[in-house]
Amino acid sequence: MTQQPISLLVCALGGEGGGVLTEWLVETARHAGYPVQATSIPGVAQRTGATTYYLEFFPVPHNELGGKRPVLGLYPVPGRLDALLSSELLETVRQISLGHASRDRTLVLTSSARALTTMEKMQMGDGRRDAQGLMQLVAAHSRAHHILDMAELTRQAGTIVSAVMLGSIAASGLLPMKREDYEHVLQDGSGSAKASLRGFALGYEAVQAQRTQAQYIEQVLAPKPQALAPVEQVPALAADVAQGFPSVLHELIALGHARLVEYQGASYARLYIERLQRVLQAERTSDPQGTRGWAVTREMARWLALWMAFDDIVRVADLKSRASRWQRVIGEVKAGEADLLKLYDHFKPGVPEFAALLPQGPANRLLAWDRKRVLAGKTPWALPLKIGTHSVFGMLALRGLASLRWLRPHGSRYATEQQLIEQWLVAVVQGTARHWATGHEIALCGRLIKGYGSTNERGKDNLLHVVQHLAPATHFADDAARAAAIAAARQAALADDAGKTLDQTLVQHGVPARPVKPQPIRWVRKPHLQKTP
Repeated sequence: MTQQPISLLVCALGGEGGGVLTEWLVETARHAGYPVQATSIPGVAQRTGATTYYLEFFPVPHNELGGKRPVLGLYPVPGRLDALLSSELLETVRQISLGHASRDRTLVLTSSARALTTMEKMQMGDGRRDAQGLMQLVAAHSRAHHILDMAELTRQAGTIVSAVMLGSIAASGLLPMKREDYEHVLQDGSGSAKASLRGFALGYEAVQAQRTQAQYIEQVLAPKPQALAPVEQVPALAADVAQGFPSVLHELIALGHARLVEYQGASYARLYIERLQRVLQAERTSDPQGTRGWAVTREMARWLALWMAFDDIVRVADLKSRASRWQRVIGEVKAGEADLLKLYDHFKPGVPEFAALLPQGPANRLLAWDRKRVLAGKTPWALPLKIGTHSVFGMLALRGLASLRWLRPHGSRYATEQQLIEQWLVAVVQGTARHWATGHEIALCGRLIKGYGSTNERGKDNLLHVVQHLAPATHFADDAARAAAIAAARQAALADDAGKTLDQTLVQHGVPARPVKPQPIRWVRKPHLQKTP
C-alpha cells in the first residue's frame, strides 16, 4: 500500500486549549473510522515556548485495511510535515525556523494575532516584530497557507481559540474527515458546546472563503489576513483648523486633537493646534513645497499629542472607570448575564503622584519631605489601595478622582511638563527653520517619551540632554553632521534603558555624557550569625 500518514503539528500557548484541540481531532478521526495517533511535547510556559502536539492520521478507514494496522510516528520529522497549525504568528515562525515546514509540502494555518514576548515589551522603543515580515516568512516556507485573525473570531464566538483552530483545519481539506464528523464531537449538549460550534463555524468559513478566493489566482499565494475589528471613525477637524494644514496631515492631527479634548478640554486642544502651527510655519521655511510630505509636522502631531496627554492619577482613574473598560473585561473573562463579576483594581500612588496636583510651593515641600525620608534609609511613602470597581463606592471614588481634571492645570506636574514640552518645541522649530533634517531628527526624539514613573523620567532626561547639548553644539562641520549625530543619539537611547550606549554616543560626537544622578548610600549592619553547636 502506497498511502502515507498525514502529519499535523499543533502549537498552542499556555491556556489556549491545545490539549483539548488534540482530543477533538483524535475523537473526530475515530468517529469517522480513521486510524490516528497523537503525542504531546511539553514546552515552557508563558511565551518562552509552546506546548506542541503531534498527530498522524492514516487516510484509509479501518474497514478498508483488511485487519492491518498502520505504523504511525511519535515525533515530527523536519521537512516532512504536512500541516502546521498555530494560534500565534511569531510562534508559527519559530516552528518554521526549526525546520518543520517545507515549501513543497507543508500547509500552514496560523493567526495574525500576536502575544508579545518579554523581549518585545522590554525595548525602550517599539520592540514589536514586523508582522508583515513574519507573514512573508510564512509564505516563503509553506506550500499553502491561511492567515486568520483567530483572536477576533474567538472573541466573536465567545469561546476558546482551539474551536476556531479546529474549524480552520477542517476547512483546509487536508484531513479525510467530513464537517459533520467534527461537529458531532463538539456536540455534548453543554452551553460551552454551542460557543465551540460558533467558533468552529467561523474558523471553517474563514478558511473556506480564502480557498475560494485562491481559485481565482494562478499561483498558490497567501491571501491577506482577515480585517481586524473596524477602526473607530476619525473625528473631523473644524474647517478653520483644517484649512491651516495640508490635507495629508488632517487625519493624524484630528486624532491628536480629539485625544486632548478628551484629556483636558477644548482650550488645551487649541494649544496643541497652536504649537503645530509653529512647527508647520518653520517647515514651510525650509521646505516651502512640502516635497518631504511635511514629515516634521507629522511627527510632531503624533508625539506632541502623546506627551501633552501625560498620565497622572486623574487620567488613570478616568480610564479605569469607563464603561468601555468594564465591557472589555466582561468580554475577556467571557462572563454571562447570570454570572457575578467582581473587579478589583490595585493602586499604590506615592508622593510624586499627589504632589503633581498641588501648586509648586506645597508640591516642593511634600517632595522634600519624602526625599528626607529616603535619605534616612526609609522607603518612599506610598498608599496601597484596593478598590472594587464593581462596587458603588469604588466607582464613585474613581469617578470623583477623574472629575479633578479641572485641577490639573494648577498643579506642579502640569507646569513642569509644559515647560519641558516648550523646550523641545523651540528646538524643533529653530532646527527645522535652519535645516530641515535637523528639525526632523529632533522631532523624532519625541518617541523617547514613553511609559510612566522612572521610565518616563529617564526618557525626558535623555531627550532634553540631546536638545540642550547636541542640537546647539557648534563644533559640527555642517548641519547634516549635526542631524546625523542627533539620529545616532536617539537610536542609542532606544537601544538600552541603562543609557550606557547613549553616553558613549554623546561623547563620541563631542558633547558631555549625561550627569550621574546622586544616589543615597545606605549602610547596613552585618547580621551576626549564631554558631550551631
